Formats: sequence, C-alpha cells, structure tokens
Amino acid sequence: MYIGIDVGGTSTNAVLLENGLVRNFATVPSSADIITSLLEALEKIIANVSSESIERIVLSTTLITNLIAEKKYAPVGLMLIPGPGLSHEHYQYHTDTYILSGAIDYRGRETMPLIDDEIDQAINALNAKGYKNVAVVGKFSVRDNSHELKVVSRIKDLHPDWHVEMGHQVAGQLNFPRRVVSTMLACATRDKYAFFVESVQEALRSRGISGTVYILKADGGTMPLNKVTGIPIETIFSGPAASTLGVQALIPPGETSVVVDIGGTTTDLALILSGQPLLSSKGAPVYEQLTQVRALAVKSVAVGGDSLVQRVGQAIKVLPERLGPPFCLGGPMPTPTDALRVLGLIRVGDAERACEAMDMLGSPLGMSYSEVAQRIINLVVDAIVQQIKYMFTQWEQEPAYRVWEVLQKRKERPEMVVGVGGGAAGFITQIAAKLGANPVLPPYASVANAIGAAVAIPTLQVDLRADTERGYYTVEQEGYQGKIENKRFTEEDALLLAEEWLKKRASKHGLCNPVDNPEITRRDVFNLVRNWSTTGRIYDISVQTPRGIINYIGAKGGCSDA
Repeated sequence: MYIGIDVGGTSTNAVLLENGLVRNFATVPSSADIITSLLEALEKIIANVSSESIERIVLSTTLITNLIAEKKYAPVGLMLIPGPGLSHEHYQYHTDTYILSGAIDYRGRETMPLIDDEIDQAINALNAKGYKNVAVVGKFSVRDNSHELKVVSRIKDLHPDWHVEMGHQVAGQLNFPRRVVSTMLACATRDKYAFFVESVQEALRSRGISGTVYILKADGGTMPLNKVTGIPIETIFSGPAASTLGVQALIPPGETSVVVDIGGTTTDLALILSGQPLLSSKGAPVYEQLTQVRALAVKSVAVGGDSLVQRVGQAIKVLPERLGPPFCLGGPMPTPTDALRVLGLIRVGDAERACEAMDMLGSPLGMSYSEVAQRIINLVVDAIVQQIKYMFTQWEQEPAYRVWEVLQKRKERPEMVVGVGGGAAGFITQIAAKLGANPVLPPYASVANAIGAAVAIPTLQVDLRADTERGYYTVEQEGYQGKIENKRFTEEDALLLAEEWLKKRASKHGLCNPVDNPEITRRDVFNLVRNWSTTGRIYDISVQTPRGIINYIGAKGGCSDA
C-alpha cells in the first residue's frame, strides 16, 4: 500500500492506495502545526490497516514555500568568492554580503589564494551583527570546493554552533548568481526543515510504520525524507507538482490539459502535454530571482475559496489573503465559498450564514445576496482566467511546448481544463467556458494533490565529473573517485558511465522504475587548452531516473514510467 499526504495552507489531504485503487482518503483543516494536521489526516486513512502493509509514504508540503514567501526564517549572511570578472556591486542579495579575495578557474585550478585575515574579518563582522546562519559560495566551487571548505573550516573553528551551507553541496551547476540564491535559501530553511523531518519520522515510528518515506520535489520527482542529505529548497512548489501528477493519474493516458487546482488560499496552474507535465527550462523563481531548482512550469495565483472578500466604496473586491474559514463554516468574513453556497454550486456549510455574508456586502449597495454572490464568482473566475492566459504566453516559450506543437503538426492550445482541489466544483465550468475549453472534474478531485504524491515515482540522481587530462572521474552521491582507463574517453563514454552508476544506485535503493532511458538533467563539456592546443576535456553529467507516475488510478498497480 502507498500513502500520499499533501499539507496545504488551508487543508491537508491524505489518500491510501492499494493496487492502483483508492482504498481510503481524508481531508482535515490545516493548522499552524503542520505535524498535527499531517498526523490527523494519516490516522483517518490507516484505521484498521496493518502498519506493516504500508510500503511507502510520499509527502508534499507548503512548508518551505511558505517560509520563503513570508520570510519566516533567521537571516543568512553571505561570504562570496566570485573571483575576477563582474563588478562586486552586482552581488546584491538584500542581506549582509562579504566578498572574499581568492579564485578558482573554470577548470578547478586555484588562480588566487584566499587571504586568512580577510576571512576572519568577515566572520567577525557577521558575528557582531548577530548572524548564526551563513552561506559560503565560490564561483567555480563545483569544479574545486577547496576554497569553500577552507572558509567553512575557519567558521567552525571560531563558531562551532553556526549553521553553514556551501554552494557546491546545494547546487551542482555553474551559474553563480543562481547558486548563491539557492544556497542562501537552503541555509535559511534547513533548521525548520530538519525539525519537520524529525517530527514526521518520530510520529511514523510511534505508529509502527516502517515504510520508506519520500518528499515530493518541484520537478515531480522525489527525494528521501532526510534532514542531512535533503536540500530543503528542492521541495518548493511541491504542492503544485503534486496536483499536476494527481491530474496526470486521474485523466486518460496521453491527454493534454490545463490543470487548475483551486484551494482555499491559492490556485495553482500547470500544463500537461500528451500525458506529460511541462517542465520549466529555467530554475524555480523566488523573489523574482531564479534558483537552480528544477521545477514544473507552474504558477500559484493568490486567490482561492477562502480568500477575503470586502466592499471598498462601491466596489466588491476579492483580496489576496485568508483570514480563516468561510463565513458559512463559522469564519469571520465573507469568502468566495460563501458565494458558491448561496448559488447552490456547493453544499458546504450553513446556507443561512452564507446568505448573511452576501447581505453584509450587498445591502449598502442595494444588491441582493444572489447578485453579490454572482459578482464574486465572476471576479474569481476572471482573475484565474487572466492568469491562465498569461501563463500560456510563458508556456509557449518553453522548448518542450514547441516540440509538442511540432509533433501536433498544428498550433493550438489544449481544449481541456481539469479542475481539482476543494473549490474546483464551483468554478471550473465557468473558467473553461471563458477559455473556450471543455471542463473536466475527475473523480477524487478534492484530494488530487495527495493522489499525485502517492503515485509519484521515487527518483535518484547521479552527478559525474570527468577530467580527461587528469585522468579521473568522481561520482558526487557516492563519494567515489576512479581512474579513466580509456585514453579516448568521450562525452558519450561519460554519459554511459553516469548511467551505469545510476543503475547501481537504483538497484541498491530497490527502485523498480526503469533506468534504461534516464533523464539527462545536465550535460556540459569544457575544453582544456594549453599553448593553443586542446589537452583534455571536462565532462559534467547529471542523470536522473525517470520522473512520472507509478500507475493511473483505477489501473493495475505496479511500476511504470507512465
């Protein structure tokens, strides 16, 4: 049996799958304590189920997304080693930043040593300002991490209690600015992520559940729930990824559709092309800065079923905030859910209180409660439709979308809009109508995100770096360094070697998804030139077991790369 749990800002959903079928599901209100909500939902679906029969649990959570969006984390100081090139004035990350002398070139050779006094001065300055979380990032630390290691060693000598993250461990690709942002955010969220991991693991142990636990990543893959090896920022946008995979599992194979997940706080948008979620070619954006986190091409819109509705002068406005549950469920203020209740589009809550909420807004304007309700519904629908149209301009720029258009042999947009989430039933028909598309409300729509987590295929990655001039290669995940025996070692050889190591890791971790056709997430080649002639090459290869879903809901269970 597999379990999927999605902890959202408004509700926590959980499902129990057995042989590709939904055996049980539950929805509970999300509380300020994520663990409490998670365990309450878990208890509801595992009643009368043997804990030994639970093979795997996959979580998706807004924990990291919310921490970053609301900036609810301790400040992080930066110690950067950019080397020569761009003016230091460009390194502005809205925190105290100290630039250190020293440089590693693109090949991984030291061209300028660090200055010990400079390191100590930066550490003392950070200490004087009260920092206890520090990110250390060098421009070419993924080629040689010795400078980062030396700075961190000195920090630990002086302040062993500080939490420090290094750029080469958080993000393996070149692009220094994105690595800085990724490392800073990983450092900022590590403590709370570690507490979350420990709490989940302890809670599962206390219930005798020993199945493997994963957490969903932004690209729809998974990583083991581990406070040490996990990179917290990889889980940003795991909620939208979960709902996208859920729709993929709930609609027929190979279909193309827009995903609209309407929750209480936000609405998440995504795109599925011929059965496959669209992957963003850029990193996940945070504060309008790109990170090195791979993510699906998703967008969260700040409007949902529990959004605050107010009268401002002669206008009624839906605001991008949530004060609590809908008025019809005992909440403090009118919401779009109350409007849906008044119009009979949903059966949740007290109808009289819903009418009272509409009357609070409409009475001073001389409007009936049904007129107010329809106006609110129109505002929500228009806001979501506007964002879907905007996202199409973004999606159509993605290389994968362009390939899809070529394969279709015509330029067209998807004609199916799939609504999931608690608010989908009341809105999706009108949203689809304004887009000229067909509305679809699949079974288990309200818990589609939990289904997406449950069916996500566990993924593993291998990062291999080969230097033909030095004659060795390294596998980061295994801490292995080996010799390159072939004197004519090529890029294809490096790729095959990375795939071999990926198969070894998949076998060791008991993954049944095929690795004969792995995803290549990075493939960089650098020529090494001495005295005007090429003396070798550096190959940086990253491969990952295929992302996807284990099975479609209602289909036979078992491993696949659907």
